[in-house]
Amino acid sequence: MKHAEILGWLRETSPGRLETLWHRADRVRQEYVGGEVHLRGLIEVSNYCVRMCMYCGLRAANDRLGRYRMTPEEVLDCARLAQRLGYGTVVLQSGEDDGLSAEMVAGIVRQIKAETPLAVTLSLGERSPDELALWRRAGADRYLLRFETSNRALYERIHPPRPAGGYDRLELLGELGRLGYQVGSGVMIGIPGQTFADLADDIALFAELDLDMIGVGPYLPHPHTPMGVGLVAGAAGNEQVPADELTTYKVIALARLVCPRANIPATTALATLNRQNGRELGLTRGANVVMPNLTPVRYRQLYEIYPNKACVSETAEDCHGCLRGRIAALGRTVGRGRGDAATSPVPCSTTSGSNEYAER
Repeated sequence: MKHAEILGWLRETSPGRLETLWHRADRVRQEYVGGEVHLRGLIEVSNYCVRMCMYCGLRAANDRLGRYRMTPEEVLDCARLAQRLGYGTVVLQSGEDDGLSAEMVAGIVRQIKAETPLAVTLSLGERSPDELALWRRAGADRYLLRFETSNRALYERIHPPRPAGGYDRLELLGELGRLGYQVGSGVMIGIPGQTFADLADDIALFAELDLDMIGVGPYLPHPHTPMGVGLVAGAAGNEQVPADELTTYKVIALARLVCPRANIPATTALATLNRQNGRELGLTRGANVVMPNLTPVRYRQLYEIYPNKACVSETAEDCHGCLRGRIAALGRTVGRGRGDAATSPVPCSTTSGSNEYAER
């Protein structure tokens, strides 16, 4: 796809035209990654964070949030549960918590790999290249680090740097690839000040990075943050991207078209916007992954990046049963094994295929 076509689809409002996009993305999903829906067991290891991001409920200045950090044994218990439930992957996610030492994380990864056949995905924010290398040697398979927006000025407006200095996320994504990780990234949709041209640039960057995993979701500010009480980061006028369900589906579909072999989740944020069938619609519009939550319920409600998250009170077993039923109702099957990114002779690309929006 060319940039002009991506931009045209992002601006499209005709339900009939969008059905064409949904069908096209679903067909490409079937061709490249098949009909299986892979389950990634999510473990929210810690809600501590040193960052002061302007929209996120985990920001260091949010003193209304009770903080927790799971012990290694608690994390391992969740991984063991993932194996019993038949998952192929666990995702260890946290705020940017310096209390999760490099050696502690490496030890957890080593133990999971020693006890189970699970793939391990880490999503621990910006960490040093040395730490990333240590975790790769310990056996971590994948790393997810969202760049959030390719508009650097917009990114910096809502993401103050780490107190002791941070890292360029795009450079870290390159380092992750060099270390041999399967690399995941993604964006927020509808950041105040984000234009459709910005979002088209984001989708083009997915292709340039040739991502193995792509996670996207709507901008949902927490009320106990500066942006949750009305602070607006710039103005985009009529070109402001809405932080809504429809635009999220568009980005999922377009991500599938530019990176056909990537693993793309229908996220909890989609289920938060549409509890009835948000995930299901995502799965019919290009997604092939869902992430049932394994975090103990006593911690889960405290991992409040944004408010009113779906599934915060369900047990891991309840969540598992619910998602299996929803997948079966779509006529799809639950994937077996690790569910690595598909191999393909065709890399991600934004320069091939039809260009029906180029002249619009």
